[in-house]
Amino acid sequence: MAVKKGDAVCAVAENLANSLEAQASDSKFSDYIFKTKGEVLDIRGDYALVKFTAVSTPNVWLRLDQLQAFT
Repeated sequence: MAVKKGDAVCAVAENLANSLEAQASDSKFSDYIFKTKGEVLDIRGDYALVKFTAVSTPNVWLRLDQLQAFT
């Protein structure tokens, strides 16, 4: 999937497991990033800034391969 600004996405658990991002913080991610809709706000290189609106949390940078279309 080619991710672009404004797309509705969610995270892919298998791609986050044991990733550099998981090692840099708590490796147990909250379920909302996998089960709720996030909106791509910006893209820089291999990363997308995602805003998850279902909960009041800061936006998060995730690698493009760690995202999939929200269905």
